[in-house]
Amino acid sequence: MGIFDKFKSNKSAQDKAKQASDAAEQKINERTGGKHAKHVDTAQQQAERRLGMEGDRTDEP
Repeated sequence: MGIFDKFKSNKSAQDKAKQASDAAEQKINERTGGKHAKHVDTAQQQAERRLGMEGDRTDEP
């Protein structure tokens, strides 16, 4: 079992990673004035999908 398999089965680690991902997205959007929000959101979704964290995205416009 690899590190990502352990991560995928650990709900609390996924929650913390999701919070960190959301915070990073917010910080980037603040620094760029939201100019690249669409690209940042796409990158965040791809990263979460690759880590097996895809799920309901309630914060999408």
